[in-house]
Amino acid sequence: MLKVEHLCKVYPNGTQALKDVSFEVEEGEFLAVIGLSGSGKSTLLRCINRLIEPTSGSITWNGTDVTAASGSEIRKIRRQIGMIFQQFNLVKRSSVFTNVISGRLGYLNTLQSLFQIISPADRKLAMSNLEQVGLAEKAFVRADSLSGGQQQRVGIARALMQEPRLILADEPVASLDPVLAHSILKYLEQLNKERGITVICSLHFLDLVHRYATRAIALKDGELVFEGLPDQIDDAQFKAIYGKEAERISIV
Repeated sequence: MLKVEHLCKVYPNGTQALKDVSFEVEEGEFLAVIGLSGSGKSTLLRCINRLIEPTSGSITWNGTDVTAASGSEIRKIRRQIGMIFQQFNLVKRSSVFTNVISGRLGYLNTLQSLFQIISPADRKLAMSNLEQVGLAEKAFVRADSLSGGQQQRVGIARALMQEPRLILADEPVASLDPVLAHSILKYLEQLNKERGITVICSLHFLDLVHRYATRAIALKDGELVFEGLPDQIDDAQFKAIYGKEAERISIV
């Protein structure tokens, strides 16, 4: 389904964020990406949908070379890949409904986008996705009136407007308290299990990885240092990923 081969990313300032990273993701997996801040997790996720341009290597999505795609081809690929961000990336002054419907822009032509011509079918889909995350009653309130957990649920509903086959979640619970973290990940788990949407999610806490992920990879200084089942991350492997001074911290 997704194949990453020898992926490298060097930023203009000389920072090498990814170094020869290769792995595969099968359809229907919930893959956790772990590692310290600055290890390359966010860069990796953003390279997959070309929000960041890789320096070298290849990314193949269902037989299509993402790294070689351009114009309309890359737009078609992005329709199938939803993105959820750590800081939610909502238009705070707009309504929840407007934020959610923006996830459909990849399916609209220029005229529809310019004049915000929304079909009845897309309006119905937006409300259905808000119901999926328990926020239908908040559809027409401002996004900045919601709690952090609610705003992230809006982000999930927005991603669902793309009717994605893959969701990239870039540290989606890093800004949330433990109870809300589980709430958000349970929604992603539900989409993974009930809709068959593949999820690639960067996470910090190993107990969340053990609870929700079917498989995990770890990055350290831009290099892939682990690939396997979450239960295979023993104390020695944990130290290799996070450093000798690191200690396991649980999130309730």
